[in-house]
Amino acid sequence: MADKVRKDAVEALAGLLFDGMTIMAGGFGLCGIPENLIAAIRQAGVKDLTVISNNCGVDDFGLGVLLAGGQIRKMISSYVGENKLFAELYLSGKLELEFNPQGTLAERIRAGGAGIPAFFTKTGVGTLVAEGKEVREFDGELYVMERGLTADLSIVKAWKGDREGNLVYRKTARNFNPMMATAGKVTVAEVEQIVETGALDKDNIHTPGIYVDRILQGAHEKRIEQLTVRKREEATA
Repeated sequence: MADKVRKDAVEALAGLLFDGMTIMAGGFGLCGIPENLIAAIRQAGVKDLTVISNNCGVDDFGLGVLLAGGQIRKMISSYVGENKLFAELYLSGKLELEFNPQGTLAERIRAGGAGIPAFFTKTGVGTLVAEGKEVREFDGELYVMERGLTADLSIVKAWKGDREGNLVYRKTARNFNPMMATAGKVTVAEVEQIVETGALDKDNIHTPGIYVDRILQGAHEKRIEQLTVRKREEATA
């Protein structure tokens, strides 16, 4: 097997980026985001991007830096409430937005990775979500058709990976990453630790290396999106 390790995010994305491409980006909020790869895309300056991600980071971190750079033309997302710039661009008509119920977004990505072009779901029937889409009856219930999603490039974040691209995610940082790894024509993974091939427990590999084309080890800031702490007792006494 070829060694898939690259020295950094810039090298890992070399030859993959172009204007107008579609990129899937793993993460949920700021948890499990491929922050080094996002920074390298920002540095590359590619534009007119369609980005498929649960949300768009915050104003100065995560996918928010691509928004600030004017590089994103369209977002396919589920939640965008933490980003003021996103709201400004959308309301001013400078950013396209395709909203999805969160479970529908997850299934659209999973379907795309499994080679399923479309599926029917009850979620969204009778709402704006179903506008312009086929609605069909099954067993007396109405279902709306949703298309599977694929991308030119998937960028994902994992906890550990080996030199062949097998990945292990950690706790909630797994989120959208495994399904996105299957749905890109090319998948690049950044990890906290790279280990030698064979060092990972084979029964606990979450993404098989067959889905991963390139891998890099990066330093991760791991910001907390919303810090919530219990008030000190003496402060409330």
